[in-house]
Amino acid sequence: MNPSPQPDKAMSVALRHLAHGRTGDKGNRSNISVIAWHPALWDLLVEQVTEARVAKQFALRHPSAVKRHLLPTLQAMNFVLDEVLDGGVNDALNLDSHGKALSFLLLDLQVTVPPHLQAHLVRPER
Repeated sequence: MNPSPQPDKAMSVALRHLAHGRTGDKGNRSNISVIAWHPALWDLLVEQVTEARVAKQFALRHPSAVKRHLLPTLQAMNFVLDEVLDGGVNDALNLDSHGKALSFLLLDLQVTVPPHLQAHLVRPER
């Protein structure tokens, strides 16, 4: 979906329009960083991209814990998700037990953006 600004009302968009992500893994733990595309979006990300919402987004992977670490100087946050990799690279029967692709699941999280911040959304070109 290519979001179009709604100058008079809030709109719901995927997190990828507000931030990008980096992901890593170690054992059965995944680290997912969320980095704001624009500093003006930081407070909104802190408010809406919470540990509880991330845990719900990953419910099908059954994380035993989700911890958020804020990095305000970088307008970034790092999520550590425990036990989401089916045992880890060496233990999983899953064909892709690496955490590298999990940022895409997080970047699908819906975020409500008020009108005054919509100009900062990144919209993919068609």
